[in-house]
Amino acid sequence: MNVGLKRIYDSACDEDGYRVLVDGMWPRGVAKCDAALDEWCRELAPSKSLRQWYGHDPERWTEFYRAYRSELRESDADTLARLREHARRDGLTLLFAARDVEHNNARVLKEHLEDSE
Repeated sequence: MNVGLKRIYDSACDEDGYRVLVDGMWPRGVAKCDAALDEWCRELAPSKSLRQWYGHDPERWTEFYRAYRSELRESDADTLARLREHARRDGLTLLFAARDVEHNNARVLKEHLEDSE
């Protein structure tokens, strides 16, 4: 399974495979026509309340990680299965807007997809 992570602000490349935005809100400063997306999976983003509570505070990372993994276990199994299939077949890049490349929802989703295979 090939799952990569990339900020939506970084340039697309052929190695990205299937490109999926996994944030609940559209990123600032990115025109939809320029995003080079294959899909926007808002339904896999953290809940609004969890996202607002977390606020990208690294001190809250452990609790955010645990809570978001719990949300993902309750999310649409068909969507997750489809993304796993893209990862196996073409490669998959999860796109996110957060500045922190280590502590973000895409990283948690990547691990969830890999762990659940």
